[in-house]
Amino acid sequence: MKVTEYFKQANQQTLISFEVLPPLKGGQMQDIFDALDPLMEFKPPFIDVTYHREEFIYKKRASGYYEKTAIRKRPGTVGICASIMHRYGVDAVPHLICGGFTEEDTENALIDLHFLNINNVLALRGDARQFEGKFVPEAGGHEYALDMVKQVVDMNNGKYLDTNIENGAHTDFCIGIAGYPEKHFESPNLELDLQYTKAKIDAGANYIVTQMFFDNQKYFAYVDACRAAGINVPIVPGLKPLTKLYQLNSIPRLFHLDMPADLVKAFSEAKTPEARLTVGIEWCVAQSKELKAAGAPCLHYYTMGDSSTIRRIAENVY
Repeated sequence: MKVTEYFKQANQQTLISFEVLPPLKGGQMQDIFDALDPLMEFKPPFIDVTYHREEFIYKKRASGYYEKTAIRKRPGTVGICASIMHRYGVDAVPHLICGGFTEEDTENALIDLHFLNINNVLALRGDARQFEGKFVPEAGGHEYALDMVKQVVDMNNGKYLDTNIENGAHTDFCIGIAGYPEKHFESPNLELDLQYTKAKIDAGANYIVTQMFFDNQKYFAYVDACRAAGINVPIVPGLKPLTKLYQLNSIPRLFHLDMPADLVKAFSEAKTPEARLTVGIEWCVAQSKELKAAGAPCLHYYTMGDSSTIRRIAENVY
């Protein structure tokens, strides 16, 4: 079933969903099951599975020269989605990214998903490669998430890259996109960022999942700004608890967001890892309860491989 259909059936009750990372190459599907098994009691209607672009490494050859080699450290998104649906009977939402994929790659991935009866996708541009100053699209690939949204919509209408295909099968994907309560870091201001978001909605995207934030007022202001801009689709808040001291610097740097002074103070003053974890959990629980009371359509938790912490939060909220 489509993500947006779950929202409608919920009758204004706040749903819960989780996002998982594929295991590193060499891992196994049991790693995913071990992460999700403790969370399934909360009855998520869908689970997101991230996609990761290739990275480049340099391998030293016998000649002494180094060869640049592309590797994908976390493959398996489509297979993981199929396994999740088979094991738990819930819908899976694979992330599709522009980086590292051609339009043909994207089309073939969508065909695979369609054949597996996976009819939800989250369309993302993706990040720049490590050590690259800006995002560089694959040759023959999409530069913007908007272009991917249009390709998915084309396939929903039976239109394929090969113009010789007549009466092509119509896919039926529900399309999610990312939203940035504190604006995308490459956008000069929130107003322009919202214009790009609205363009994706106008092109056929169906709902928004936000980047993590730690101040609910940023989410509420973002929703208001979206509505004022004519964006009327469901907007799902993305949440992640602060759990480790180094995250006070790494999360703002990597995700270009602010942390509330009260959270930073409480976290910094906690003297042990256990005390800091308690602070992070309590803050996320408070965030979750306020968002739920305000009628958010769903609380989407970024597990980041730490399902035990997410479980402690969920059992205090649901």
